[in-house]
Amino acid sequence: MSCLSYNPKAVDLSEVTVLVPTRNEAHNVGRFIASLHPAVPLIVVDSSTDETPELIQRLRPERTTIIRERCNVTVARQLGAAHAQSEWLLFTDADVTFAPDYFSHLTSLDATDARLGLIFGAKDTLDGSYNLYHRLFELGQRALSWVGVPAATGSNLLVRRSAFQHVGGFDLQLTCNEDSEIAWRVKRAGCRVCFAPMLRVYSHDHRRLRRGAMRKLLHSVARCTLLYFNLVPARWRVSDWGYWSSTPR
Repeated sequence: MSCLSYNPKAVDLSEVTVLVPTRNEAHNVGRFIASLHPAVPLIVVDSSTDETPELIQRLRPERTTIIRERCNVTVARQLGAAHAQSEWLLFTDADVTFAPDYFSHLTSLDATDARLGLIFGAKDTLDGSYNLYHRLFELGQRALSWVGVPAATGSNLLVRRSAFQHVGGFDLQLTCNEDSEIAWRVKRAGCRVCFAPMLRVYSHDHRRLRRGAMRKLLHSVARCTLLYFNLVPARWRVSDWGYWSSTPR
């Protein structure tokens, strides 16, 4: 269950910046851009060698900032956040689309409590691919949220800028699981962290799942468990433990 209530005047979309890292996502960005609300500012941090940035600029010339920087996902998210001026930072990925009712739900959430630092939503699939994986993942999010452990995904992560700055942003040593890790630190800093399953994005690119859904699930569970209990030595944090290996980006 979500710990949020509804208030029609709570969230102004002009105070939400969408932040997305891109690297050779020309085949995905059309759908992604089409799902955005036109009132929401967009910041793209791009490391592409294809036409991704030009395509984004052509499809969404208004309220769009493109930063060209060769870097990994975590650094790209951090760099985008540094350029945002809004109260809320909405981190996502170019291989998803927002549900048609995503932004109407967002503008109805009561986010007036200054203690509310982070909201994370659900991730699903439209074409039925890996449907069981996504159902199990969401069940895990619900269960962990119930026991007080946020299981956030970087595809659907909304952070209040003051909370983001308070915890120092993402851990730049991490090349994956940076999304879950920042949620834990925001919560440990005394902020409210909420799971909002009505805020839903849909995945369209299953390249990592195609390499093995169980492999991805076990990788996430094992690594996140060790990170949560601070059992990963500093020299191991910089490795993705094979998460990106042989996966085109």
